[in-house]
Amino acid sequence: MKILYFDDFKLGVLKDGDTVVDVSAVVQDIPHTGPHDLINGLIERFDAYRAKLEDAVAKGKGMPVSSVRIRPPLPKPGNIDCMAVNYMEDGTRDAPAPINAFLKSPNGIIGDGDTMVLPDVPATIFEGEAEIALVIGKRGYRIKAEDAMDHIFGYVNFIDGSARGLPPPGNTFYQMKSRETFAPIGPYLVTKDEIEDPQKLQIRLWNNGELMQNFNTDDMAHDIPRSVAFVSNVHTLEPGDVLATGTNHRGLNPFMDGDKVELECEGLGRLTIHIKDDLKRTWKRVTRLQHAESGGEGVQTPQTGGKYAK
Repeated sequence: MKILYFDDFKLGVLKDGDTVVDVSAVVQDIPHTGPHDLINGLIERFDAYRAKLEDAVAKGKGMPVSSVRIRPPLPKPGNIDCMAVNYMEDGTRDAPAPINAFLKSPNGIIGDGDTMVLPDVPATIFEGEAEIALVIGKRGYRIKAEDAMDHIFGYVNFIDGSARGLPPPGNTFYQMKSRETFAPIGPYLVTKDEIEDPQKLQIRLWNNGELMQNFNTDDMAHDIPRSVAFVSNVHTLEPGDVLATGTNHRGLNPFMDGDKVELECEGLGRLTIHIKDDLKRTWKRVTRLQHAESGGEGVQTPQTGGKYAK
């Protein structure tokens, strides 16, 4: 099942790939104060509501997805955990990096068709990491790896926005990762039964129609069960929490004003966002890999114009 919010956060289910059926009436008895805890409540009670939803979708006529405004399927998760350096980078790493993760602010959430706004800060570059994210379905603390899949409700496209190189030198992950609009997600939430093997999915990201990131989840250094076990040993995972599983960094590329960015994790639809930068800063349109192969200094291509360019 593909679940989404649309227009004024009506709850919908995708039907036949191009139609959305309003199922708000089916779930109105779930206690909630807004769309954020309605979807969390549905996830927690999904077994009791699935048949009702399927019946409503089968009987409902629906409307074209192209005629509605798609909203984030998880408007404000309780936690957004992100795995760090969690790919083998197409075999270029000799060994996995030590397992690690970080938190990202739920206030960064935006949805399909929305805009990531690059702030007026002295970042050396702005990037967005193509990732598949897990959505937690069952509460758990210190979950064992062998039990991890039982705690997953579904999957969603996720872009981890980053403002790199901010001062002071050292640990700047908070400033870099938790900016407003830096957590695009969507267009819908796909229940796990629709994905046969989440460790064999192709992930692609396009910037203005040019394919920039193209890798498979089979290159993950610490697989999904290991990641769930690690994060849940730090804090309890709740229904509706998001765990982004990392990216292959070789395809990362600068995000600039006017860009149209599209992410497609196999089976999860296509998430489209736009980039806005009032300062009109510029970088060469190259990936990290292309920059390295051209003999460029540093990890990323340097800024070429606008405020903060050196």
